[in-house]
Amino acid sequence: MAVLQLRLNDNLFLRDPQNTELGQRIVEHSIHMIDSLGFEAFTFKKLSLEIDSTEASIYRYFENKHRLLVYLISWYWAWIDYRIEFETHNLFDPEQKLDSALQIITEKKTRDDSFPDIDEEALHRIVISESDKIYLTKQVDEDNKEGLFRGYKSVCKKIAKILSEINPDYAYPRALISTSLEAASQQIFFANHLPSLTEMSQQENPYEENLRFIKQTIYSAIK
Repeated sequence: MAVLQLRLNDNLFLRDPQNTELGQRIVEHSIHMIDSLGFEAFTFKKLSLEIDSTEASIYRYFENKHRLLVYLISWYWAWIDYRIEFETHNLFDPEQKLDSALQIITEKKTRDDSFPDIDEEALHRIVISESDKIYLTKQVDEDNKEGLFRGYKSVCKKIAKILSEINPDYAYPRALISTSLEAASQQIFFANHLPSLTEMSQQENPYEENLRFIKQTIYSAIK
């Protein structure tokens, strides 16, 4: 299996962590620590102890832990974007393309051998639990101008374009897809932590049921 590298916005980091062994360890261990501790309890001091380095060395890659979180979630969406492109480029029926994209969005994530330093399963749990924190901030407009949410917006744009192929007259493809992507994460979060807010908690496989729910929501709207 070939080892790949995703191209991310240079504004996400001070030094690209993908290009050095230390940077890769920072990313790898920060995923596991944020997944286990939560973002609020995670600190660069704890990370430096985990990787047997210094806080100063981590600050050479990321200006603060918020920017590191933005980087991790941006990496996730760049990975999803890559997977959708790979899985749909030989499909010509727009409904098949949509179904494939939604399957990738909603499925329970497993390790991708093309990116051996990233635990995609743990990263997906971070996306489910922590994503709102990267844009519900006072600096969201500045971050947006710097292109920090480009990966997420690319996924939304790509799937919205497929919706427009299915029904060119549907007026809200981007709104529907961005809402559906948020719902896909929220329903799994609710199933795990606030079960009375969703039927997914009653299902043997909430990920498969979540896919059915998201597909029903989208197809009901566009047809």
